[in-house]
Amino acid sequence: MTHDPARRDFVRAGAALALGAATLPAIPRPSRAPLAGPGEPFRAPPLERVRVGLVGVGGMGTVHLENLLALEGVELRAVGDIRPEHAERASAKVVAAGQPAPALYTRGPRDFERMCAEAELDLVYTATPWEWHVPVMLAALRHGKHAATEVPAAMTVEDCWAIVEAAEKYQRHCVMMENCNYDRFELMALQLVRQGLLGEVLHGEAAYLHDLRAIKFAADGEGLWRRAWSVTHNGNLYPTHGLGPVANCMDINRGDRFLRVTSMSSPSRGLQRWREEHLAADDPRQRERYALGDQNVSLIQTAKGRTIYLAHNTNNPRPYSRLQLLQGTKGIVSGWPYRVHIEGRSPGHNWEAADDYYREFDHPLWRSERIQKMDRGHGGMDFLEDYRLIECLRRGEPTDMNVYDAAALSAMVELSVRSVARKGRPEEVPDFTRGGWQRWAPWAIVGE
Repeated sequence: MTHDPARRDFVRAGAALALGAATLPAIPRPSRAPLAGPGEPFRAPPLERVRVGLVGVGGMGTVHLENLLALEGVELRAVGDIRPEHAERASAKVVAAGQPAPALYTRGPRDFERMCAEAELDLVYTATPWEWHVPVMLAALRHGKHAATEVPAAMTVEDCWAIVEAAEKYQRHCVMMENCNYDRFELMALQLVRQGLLGEVLHGEAAYLHDLRAIKFAADGEGLWRRAWSVTHNGNLYPTHGLGPVANCMDINRGDRFLRVTSMSSPSRGLQRWREEHLAADDPRQRERYALGDQNVSLIQTAKGRTIYLAHNTNNPRPYSRLQLLQGTKGIVSGWPYRVHIEGRSPGHNWEAADDYYREFDHPLWRSERIQKMDRGHGGMDFLEDYRLIECLRRGEPTDMNVYDAAALSAMVELSVRSVARKGRPEEVPDFTRGGWQRWAPWAIVGE
């Protein structure tokens, strides 16, 4: 276990936030007026260069740092982390890339507030533990900066409303960086949908199925905070990786929206079994009690009546999968393994390998030689999500995902927890767009 006081205080503060969220008070339902405005999502004035501050430069934070340093028009002006050595390592990378050394913010878990207040930045990007995403983004927005965050954007419905209302009030982008939206297969599936090969999309399946037992019990990194959520919450703690691409293919918030969700969980067994086999008998973690059921299953219905199966399992031995299935009236695509069946094109009752479709239906972004060479994490999709954010900011275009998408996807955390606690009772999904989804156009098929 860590003996670093700053890290210990950071984890303690995060655990307090997590425990507070677990008490599940009634979701506030104040009157919120319909969203007025243009027929497209928010766009900000273009930026010739994007001055960036990074909060959290551990594993994923470092990936984003390296991606940003490889992009034109980006200046890394500030870096914050509770571990000074992480910030100093990041600073060395910035200098090695030919930029001036960034200002460092390492005075404790809330030093991001000083960064947002005093640094000359256009964008504040956070890759901290989940419970700190909203505090960092709200600080950035209050000080006139755009905000971007790792996933999920928020862990409670009220925090989802908080980022929506702050983004609207301060007229800044607030973006959840969902890298799986940019994976090659998921973007090809979007192409197939848009070209009508699947017909009308009726059903989707999405998941985050990833054996994280060893990571949850690690003495550093995510092990310092991720397991705490397994103690306090029983639901889907990480819905966006699988759900994001399916939502894009169903035009969620751009012609349709999530309407309600019902959720249930299996018994909790996996973490208990793993610690019994790997930890000493006197390890204090042996006394922990875990609320999180090993398998969570949620069913979502959209305003147009479409259905989505959403699953979460990080506590049992299994190979990684996000499922990624879309069923249409003319065909189906299915991930893990990646495969396609199009009526009238595929052999009857047989799958075709997705690789056979890339030549004809690969998304324009993945046709780029530059993107294919930029394997800086998860096969290149991490670079692609950072590339698209910076390009949108520099061009003054609406971002691919916006604050309403961040809220709708992230709200599934608390809504699933509530539904499980109420024995599967359906929970209504707030319309964070307040009617905007009925007039906004689907996500455009874009190139470089």
